[in-house]
Amino acid sequence: MKLPVMPPVKPMLAKSVSALPREEGLRYEPKWDGFRCIVFRDGDEIELGSRNDRPLTRYFPELVEIFRTTLPPQCVIDGEIVVVTDQGLDFDTLQQRLHPAASRVNKLAVQTPASFVGFDLLALGDRDLTQEPFSERRRLLETVLERGGDGAGAGGVTRIHLTPLTADPDVAQDWFTRFEGAGFDGVMVKAADLGYLQDKRVMFKVKHERTADCVVAGFRWHKDGEGVGSLLLGLFDAEGNLHHVGVASSFTAARRKELVGELEPLRVNALENHPWREWADAAAQARADGKMPGGVSRWTGGKDLSWEPLRPELVAEVRYEHVMAGRFRHGGRLARFRTDRTPASCTYAQLDEVAPAELSAIFDEAKGTAR
Repeated sequence: MKLPVMPPVKPMLAKSVSALPREEGLRYEPKWDGFRCIVFRDGDEIELGSRNDRPLTRYFPELVEIFRTTLPPQCVIDGEIVVVTDQGLDFDTLQQRLHPAASRVNKLAVQTPASFVGFDLLALGDRDLTQEPFSERRRLLETVLERGGDGAGAGGVTRIHLTPLTADPDVAQDWFTRFEGAGFDGVMVKAADLGYLQDKRVMFKVKHERTADCVVAGFRWHKDGEGVGSLLLGLFDAEGNLHHVGVASSFTAARRKELVGELEPLRVNALENHPWREWADAAAQARADGKMPGGVSRWTGGKDLSWEPLRPELVAEVRYEHVMAGRFRHGGRLARFRTDRTPASCTYAQLDEVAPAELSAIFDEAKGTAR
């Protein structure tokens, strides 16, 4: 492979902001919920690079074939691999595509084929575009990925898309609100004159954030072995069963150590009547395969997910983005402990229900919007 921009490339990143910026010269795109992927094509050679330098090529053979027949002979495109369903984007199904067995990979490529959404162009032919302004890179990207989609897979279904783009912040705000039900993370914002700066947080992202009161039913030690790495969170269903919905993490070093002392009283006799008692032994953890608090998942590379039970008496207010399949899609952040709330009050009923949205609508509405 010989390209003007060679792998590995570290994707350009974004910093979180609480509200949509509205300055002149900004461009807005939907934030896709998938795997960041940079596509390198040099003739018949195709390489799919990831954000963490883990090659994705072998896991998405159906996309490799489409790229080989639809993309220019030499190009480098930044985008997102997603799985599209009738209910919107499905990240859980996408994760299952990272399977070690080739036979399983090929089967899933047919059963749950992936799509690619392109949003930046780093090289075309023998031209390095990373120093060009985003407006020029986008103009050229539109010649590569025709507006409205390109690249049909099995059954004639479009698998390669050009991400919608607008210069109108009101349109972007509408996307942010209305298309959350299709699985969008939020909105990305970048300057029209911005070059492509690898591994730099020079874009902005506005993400959905809410709060929920959750039961703290356990914790995991931090990798330093001295502090709390994450809190295990639960919510009650209508039948009174406590379900593991995710974790709260990202504590400072000082806070990790403080939490050890704060949680210590709840460790006494914690397993006696614990609702997750059956998941506490090693055999149950192995069987759980990541679905339970102690399950070891292949998506974490064999990371130790053993946990310490706590008597489920403490309530935490947690900031989260959105819920998928009854769990927080991303890790939550601890806002505060709520001594004024009882664990029984921590139910699924408090979560926002986002109305489903038709995924294709955002592409249809984006056609003809200002650049």
